[in-house]
Amino acid sequence: MTRSTDRADSILVHAYLDGELDPANALAIERRMAAEPALLAEYKRLEALQRLLRDRFPHQGPPPELRARIGAAVGIKPTRVQPSWRALAASIAITAIVTSGATWVARGPEFGDPVRDAVVAGHIRSLMASQPVDVVSSDRHTVKPWFNGRIPEAPRVVDLAKENFPLVGGRIDVVGRKPVPTLVYRRHAHFISVTAVPVADLADAAPARHPADGYGIVRWTENGVAYWAISDVGADELDSFVRLFRVAPPLT
Repeated sequence: MTRSTDRADSILVHAYLDGELDPANALAIERRMAAEPALLAEYKRLEALQRLLRDRFPHQGPPPELRARIGAAVGIKPTRVQPSWRALAASIAITAIVTSGATWVARGPEFGDPVRDAVVAGHIRSLMASQPVDVVSSDRHTVKPWFNGRIPEAPRVVDLAKENFPLVGGRIDVVGRKPVPTLVYRRHAHFISVTAVPVADLADAAPARHPADGYGIVRWTENGVAYWAISDVGADELDSFVRLFRVAPPLT
């Protein structure tokens, strides 16, 4: 690698350590570190340095007097608790969900679907995290067994890499206070979450769109499971993904 490339890689590793990369770039740098020993060594070196700096130089917030002066200058009243960036991010997600809920009210009978609300919330939370999955693997033979012991039944996992919808991994979401499996696929820089919710009392149903602000959602029911596919890819691409997912042979 050239010297400039080394410097660029070091910047990427720094950003990964600080949680500043989006899910797609975080996943990319993790894969590179797994394949490139030199890059992994750089990560471990920077991680050790970061840990040493935290131990030797504990973080100290600004003095209260400075905080008060800045607040007065911009017209902010002092509060006893200052929100962290994580709290701010959570409030943004909640605001997005509430705003979407208001839109659903205007659309009529679909308002108040708690399952869809939970699926949307799970997808948003995954995009805010350092990576959108709990288990990172493009191998369905790794992802499916990972769910065993964590939920009552592992989900249907299919391989769509040849159709340009590679598997990213899986995670566990919560719907109706119950853990449910979610598979994550990728389309270029976009992620597609597929959440499988057991619904033994519902008959099979063909895919139907349930759009929310900024996201496309397709729901269908098959063999006692309601599948929810959500993404910000184009509607045609999401429909194509659902069609391919449904006809692909599952892992046996």
